[in-house]
Amino acid sequence: MYILLAILLLGVLIAVHEFGHFIAARITGIPVKEFSIGFGPKILKWKSKKHDTLFSLRPIPMGGFCMFYGDTEDDPDGKLKDDPRSYVNAAVWKRMLSVVSGPLMNMILAFAVAIGFMVAYGQTGIQPFISEVSADRPAHMAGMQPGDIILDVNGINMEGETVSAAVEAIGASKGAPTSITVSRDGEIITVELTPMWSNEQNRYLIGVNLSGKDRRPMAIGEIIPAAWDTCVFASGAILDALGKMVTTGEGFNETAGIVGMVQIVADETRQGGMQVFLNLLIIISINLGLVNLLPIPGLDGSRLVFMLIEAIRRKPVSQRVEATIHMCGLVLLVGLMIFFVFRDVGRIIGG
Repeated sequence: MYILLAILLLGVLIAVHEFGHFIAARITGIPVKEFSIGFGPKILKWKSKKHDTLFSLRPIPMGGFCMFYGDTEDDPDGKLKDDPRSYVNAAVWKRMLSVVSGPLMNMILAFAVAIGFMVAYGQTGIQPFISEVSADRPAHMAGMQPGDIILDVNGINMEGETVSAAVEAIGASKGAPTSITVSRDGEIITVELTPMWSNEQNRYLIGVNLSGKDRRPMAIGEIIPAAWDTCVFASGAILDALGKMVTTGEGFNETAGIVGMVQIVADETRQGGMQVFLNLLIIISINLGLVNLLPIPGLDGSRLVFMLIEAIRRKPVSQRVEATIHMCGLVLLVGLMIFFVFRDVGRIIGG
């Protein structure tokens, strides 16, 4: 059930992304050739007579696509450039809006979910606490007990922090000796332990399940600012991680592909419930939007670059040249995805 829920999450995020492209095209009057939910053979299809758009439903719920008449995928040789429906004949600002609206829709979804999260669960009032201790694990051997309220991890104050913040603080030790201060029935206790590596979860663990000790309802005026801050913080963390990965390679070994992502979402949701699921939805949706804006051939960011060049020089780049560059980028991206699939599967089997 949790794996299906994880697959559904990724499918929804990609479908929302493609819907962003679609709705922007519809608003600006750019004809859409096909809008599909899912991948694989068509199991249901219908055509809009008014807009001449084919809508299709496919069995693999891992996303979808929005295809335009005469774009680089539909017409790499530019043979349809005289067709009035052709994408390349639309004003460049309209095409730029249709491209950027995919990532923008992911940002809007993340913000909307963050607002719903704040309404439903409020804000953490005090520290996370230990709900379960696994036998023969570092926490158990150090004497930690269910009900212990986490006050401090290696000097990092956990007051008012989320469960995710506590997990990140513990994982940041990277297996080094870790000091954790807890409150137990009013008594302050500090324990020393060494987190152990988990191949299954691909991170360092101490053998506990954490829960939020308390959440307080939020005033109406607090909800939107808190949701905004959540999205801004997540965006900053993602951009920082991407920057380090590109410049120093830091974090590449912890990067997961589709298979690993499904496993992470399933495992985290199984342990943390709907709160963790919604939090992951926010983070992954923002991540999908930001990554797609990178100027990498095959992604939306690369298409924006070509359109900016067209807007500056008032002349489009050769459609064949653009199609070739995008195709090379897609080949590299598919190769990278295959690499991650094999690595994720190897981790699962090895774990």
